[in-house]
Amino acid sequence: MTTGAVPSDDIASLPRAEFAFPGPLRDQLVAAILDGSKTSTTGLVIDYEHAGDPLPSVGSRAVVVDSDGRPVAVIEVTGVRVVPLAEVDLAHVVDEGEGDTSVAGWRANHESFWHSAEMRAALEDPGFTVDDETPVVLERFRLVTDLRPAD
Repeated sequence: MTTGAVPSDDIASLPRAEFAFPGPLRDQLVAAILDGSKTSTTGLVIDYEHAGDPLPSVGSRAVVVDSDGRPVAVIEVTGVRVVPLAEVDLAHVVDEGEGDTSVAGWRANHESFWHSAEMRAALEDPGFTVDDETPVVLERFRLVTDLRPAD
């Protein structure tokens, strides 16, 4: 569901939203955004700091890109909370649209991603791990525009 078109020159000026790394997981997450089942995401504060990026802010928009780097959607942030990992709640987990039905299952899946060689390389920390106190960014968003060509 889209709630309004975004002019193409505005799209070019928006930051890119890259979910996971290019590949099957990103494809799954992008599909969930496009079908409306994914309306939240979780990031590591340390990832934002390492990249020199500001934390998301309510009202900001970004262009979601697929595994090939193509713009496929525009999303708008509707909520942001920074909490310790241990405080992630079930409502947020379910709204991530990844099929998790418990916080424990969600956490195991996310820890697997955060402890992956790709993530550790991105953070330039081969021993990086998370624990209950690791600060995470709980972001809620809405789909503004589906940029895929109409069939």
